[in-house]
Amino acid sequence: MMSVALDEAISLRVRGQVVCARQFVCMSADLLCQLTDALVATCHALSQRGRQLPHLPSVHPLNSDCFRGKTARAAASWSDVLHRVIFVERARFFQKLRILSETLDNLSAEFAEAADDVATGTAVQPGESWDALECLHYDFNTCLRESEVTLKSFLRVLPADQLTEFATALSAKPAKRRVTARVGSRPRDIRASA
Repeated sequence: MMSVALDEAISLRVRGQVVCARQFVCMSADLLCQLTDALVATCHALSQRGRQLPHLPSVHPLNSDCFRGKTARAAASWSDVLHRVIFVERARFFQKLRILSETLDNLSAEFAEAADDVATGTAVQPGESWDALECLHYDFNTCLRESEVTLKSFLRVLPADQLTEFATALSAKPAKRRVTARVGSRPRDIRASA
């Protein structure tokens, strides 16, 4: 839904419907924040359960070529460096989860900031803010897919008798871990152009 809301916002902006576009940007930022909470909680659950298992799946580092923005590319580069330095597969698994969690958090915060600039009409360079939203969405989606692959790999090594308990842990509502900039928290200036 977050992607659909952002796509609609971009389409509305192209058609000149700036006010509606801003509303959809607010919606996409809220949905992205909720998804971030769920993904980070999943990474945390994988890490906690993984500490109890004797064998963990092998993981690959994040590939910086798969990202477009500075934040995600830097995280992927750091992931690659650590992967080359850490030789124990078990430690690599936990390191990847940590880097994914931090990257998701950082991308979400940057998205919220850019969305707030667009939604409130305070962006100095509105075009750059819209481009940033698209880039951050792309990188966030790449992290989402990396998280999905990691989860699937983990499920293959998780003993069958632990599946129900792990499913319960994943089903728990994720806690709001952080305070992020709320989209639309500043007074709106509807007359500003995007």
